[in-house]
Formats: sequence, C-alpha cells, structure tokens
Amino acid sequence: MVASSTFKQELLLREYGRNVQNIVQYILTVEDRTKRTQLAQLLVNLMGRLNPNVKDIQDAQQTLWNHLYVMSDGKLDVDAPYTLSAMEYLNEKPQRVEYPTQTPKYKHYGSNLERLIEKAKQINDPQEREAAIISVGKLMKVLYRTYNKDSVSDQVIMENLRDLSKGELDLDLALVEKGGLFESNIKTPQGPGNTYQRDQREPRDQREQKYKSNKNQNQNRSKNK
Repeated sequence: MVASSTFKQELLLREYGRNVQNIVQYILTVEDRTKRTQLAQLLVNLMGRLNPNVKDIQDAQQTLWNHLYVMSDGKLDVDAPYTLSAMEYLNEKPQRVEYPTQTPKYKHYGSNLERLIEKAKQINDPQEREAAIISVGKLMKVLYRTYNKDSVSDQVIMENLRDLSKGELDLDLALVEKGGLFESNIKTPQGPGNTYQRDQREPRDQREQKYKSNKNQNQNRSKNK
C-alpha cells in the first residue's frame, strides 16, 4: 500500500526533520538488500532517539518502522522485523476537540469551584455539610484575592456562595466573621490594593474554637427565648 499523502509526509517530517527524510531517500538508492536493511535498522534506532515519545506507545519499534515506511512513500523494500504498513490513518484529519461551552458565572472562581459547590450540595450530614461550606468559602476568598488582588469581605463571599448554590449553601455571616472561618493559610499575591495581611490572622484552631463557642451561645439564646 503506497503512502502518497503530502499531509502525511509533512506530519512525519515535523517529528524527525528534513535530514531523516534525506537519509530515507538515500537508503532507497542502495541496491544491495542486506545493506539496505542494515541502514534502515540504524535509521530506525536514530528515529527512536529523535522522537522519544514513541517509547510510550505500545509496539514502539513497529511504529518506528511504519514511520520509516511512510517516509519512503511506501517504496522501502527491506527485511523488516514487522509487516510494514503505510498507516492510512495519518491521512485523516484530527478529531475535533470538544471545548466546554458553558462559561462560569464568576470567572475568577472558575468551573471547578462550581463543581465543588454541586458536590457540597449533595452532602446530607449537617456537620459535614457545614465543614464543606467553610472549605468552599476559604477557596472562594483565595481565588477572589488572586484574581482581583485586593481584599474582599466575608459578606461578598457568602452572597456569591448563595448565588452559585441557588441558596442551598448558607452560614450565619456573623459567626463566619467572628470566627474568621473563611480565612486561609494559603498565601495570595500581594498587590498595591491588597490590605490583606497573613501574619495578623489567628491560628486556625483558635478560629474554629471561637466559631463553636459563638454557635453554642446562639443556640442557647434561641432556647432561652
């Protein structure tokens, strides 16, 4: 089977270069079959070094021999260790890559955060759900500061979280602010307008303890009422 496609040859030349193509043309002019086979084997070894990605392919040696056969326009006549094929699939255009068409509602948060929110909405256990909301809120604050390079209030984060979750994920804003629950240990880029100072934040265990204490106080107040 003859491989005569210009597209096919150009594709392989990008992998191996013009010099390899010239060597292939020289091998075709060698009359002695044994010598021609030896030169072809040496060239296949060279091609393997020039294109190391082929090593990750199953039957890498056979693929290299097929590449050589293609670059010879199907004219290579040697005692190859494999049945040579012109690999007609190289004539086919690459399959169309499907790009996501849905744009995230808030670009600075991205689509992955929206997926996390959907996962959090599926949590039924109240404590696990609350922990998930806090984790998502922390991530949102980091992403916001990274994108906008300035400070953001917990109120804005909560409003965005309610919006993205369609109101299914919510926390008491007062408790969030008092406990600093949306603060993270992750460093964010510091810009001219960024007043956020990491060293002024309390340790995480202290913030969580404050949150639990404030939560218990609010629950006791509700019972007394």
